[in-house]
Formats: sequence, structure tokens, C-alpha cells
Amino acid sequence: MTESDPFSLDSYDYVLPEERIAQHPPEVRGTSRLMILDRTETLPKDSVFDRLPDFLPERALLVANNSRVVPARLFGKKPSGGKAEMLLLTPPVLLEKQACPVPDNSFSAEAEALLRPGRSIREGDVLDFGPLRAEVMEKRDFGRHVLRLIWRGSPTAILESVGKLPLPPYIHREQEAEDLSRYQTMYARSDKKGSVAAPTAGLHFTEEMRNRLRESGVDWVEVTLHVGYGTFSPVRENDIRQHPMHAEYAEIPAATLEAVRRAKREKRPVIAVGTTSARTLEGAAEACAREGEELFSDTNSGGASCIESWSGWTNIFIYPGFKFRAVDGLITNFHLPRSSLLMLVSALAGRERILRAYEHAVKEGYRFFSYGDAMLIR
Repeated sequence: MTESDPFSLDSYDYVLPEERIAQHPPEVRGTSRLMILDRTETLPKDSVFDRLPDFLPERALLVANNSRVVPARLFGKKPSGGKAEMLLLTPPVLLEKQACPVPDNSFSAEAEALLRPGRSIREGDVLDFGPLRAEVMEKRDFGRHVLRLIWRGSPTAILESVGKLPLPPYIHREQEAEDLSRYQTMYARSDKKGSVAAPTAGLHFTEEMRNRLRESGVDWVEVTLHVGYGTFSPVRENDIRQHPMHAEYAEIPAATLEAVRRAKREKRPVIAVGTTSARTLEGAAEACAREGEELFSDTNSGGASCIESWSGWTNIFIYPGFKFRAVDGLITNFHLPRSSLLMLVSALAGRERILRAYEHAVKEGYRFFSYGDAMLIR
């Protein structure tokens, strides 16, 4: 394969100076820069996020991910007394649904997590994380482990009392006070606690911006995708089509499903707020298509679709050549080189167009990744 091959991992590389990686959020939420990239034009436009309503297509429907980040990073001890670190990947809201009672008024459930130091942790070890214990049942690749967790009370409450936010590894500092609010969207729901990484495109939105969007005729609906390992797992295969995506749990409520169908019927653009929202919509559509159902179509086999809402696991991998069923545009941050998220935006806007836009962003001093600036693909 060559660098121009859309299925070659090398085709998604770019040069990013270290100083372009945002280590902190902007001083005031919503004051980031905004790049506007038209899918039919070569050169992007530069603006600021405060002007987003000026650039959205008329009567657009925005679809945002309301999952809440949980402090899923725990520190404890191995049986030897040595240090152990766990990043819980299974959403705690699902642990609570799956919990089984065990003696001593405790509960137990199977979960997946990243463990460090992975080499010295063995199957059968019981790790002590204070109010939570973890028995190692199976070791998997790249630090992932299947665990049997045992706790009393609520796993969500335990994480919130002793856990730390899992800031991305490219943020070279420990959690600070501001992260508790700034690494969280303002519309994250308290009953949707389950993400190990923020849906970062949503970090730019303020209540004032949402009010302005509403006044300009832009509708807003929400989905839930509990962001997990699939988001930040690096692509290691030279042929990207061989990359295994890890599943994440997602939900589309009835009101959102109906709003997207109505927008499609009325020829109004559906704009995903973030790649997680895009994966939710397209993952659900793909799952239903495998069952012979067009999720976002008004008609299916001569009649209306009977699916009123959707929930389930999705491991959808979107890369160039993918046919979008729901998403017409995307609000997103700038993504890591050679990442599955860079491949997703390339599928929507074209790989060469995206790489030229990223080259422009580096040259013009845009801030990259989770706490960085935003891009509107329309």
C-alpha cells in the first residue's frame, strides 16, 4: 500500500507540534476557535465558536451525546502490596443493572477494565481498591482485563468518592479542580453516568449558545453513548480495515429517533455534535439494516418503521467508503494522527480535504484534541 491508499494507516498521519496540544480548557467555556469546512470546497474558513449559528445550515437538527464522564480511574494494591491502577471501561450504570447480591450485603458483576502494571497482574489476583475489590478473571490484549467486581452500595457513588477523571494521556498533568466541571458537557445528565472520556465537541456549548441556536430555528435532541475503549484505542493494523473496534453502549430515545426521521423527511440536515453522536446514529442504523430495517426511513417494506427507540452495543468503525445513513454534518474537535476518529471525519469530508484542513489548523495555531478548538463539517 502507498500513502495515498485510503486503507493504509500511513495515509492518516500528519505532523503536529507538541505545543499545539491543549493542556487546559480555554479560560471561558465557548470561546474556542471554529474552523468551517465545506464538503464541496477545498479551503476552510476561520472563525470563532461564538459565531456557530451563523454557519449552521438553515433549520439544522443537532444531535448531542448526553453521557456523563465518571471518575473511573482508581488506585489500589495488588496482593503483594504493590501499586495497582484501574481504568474501569464498563459503564457503572450497566454494572448496577447487572449486579448480583453476594454474602455480607455486597454486590458483584463482571466488568472490563484497563489495569496497570499489566505484566505483573495475574489471573486470579484480587486487587484492593478500598471500597471496591476486583478479581482478575481473564487477561486480554493491550492491558484489558475481565474482572469480577465486588462492592457495597453503589458503584457510581464509589467512583465519585475515590476515583479520578481519566484525562487523556496527551494531557501531561494530573487532574485539577477545574477539570471536574470543564471535562464535562453542560448538558451531561446525572442519570447517564458511564463515559471514561468526554464527548469533547460538546465541551464548547454553553446555555447561552443553546438559547441562541433555539432562537435561530436550530433544533436540539440527544442520544447517549457511554464513551469507552473504542474511542481511544490506537489503530495498530497497517490495513485499517483489519482494526477491531471495541463495543460501546448507546441509546436513542423515541423523541430523538422521531426528530431525525422528521428531519430526513423534510430534507433538513442532521448535524452530529461529536463523533460519539455520529457513531450512535450510524451504529444503530447499521445494526437495524442487518435485520432488514431502515431505522431513519419513513417507509420500510411498504410501511412505516416499527422501531420506536433503540439501545444496544455498537462497534461501528467508520472510515472512507462508508455510506452515512443519518449524519449530514459534524461538529468536532481535531483528532490524533492515525486515529479511528480521524478516519471517521475523513469518511465524511474526504481524507485529502481533512488533511489539508489539519495542515491549515497547525499553521494558524489552532489548539488540538480534547480541550482544543472545534471544526464544523457541513
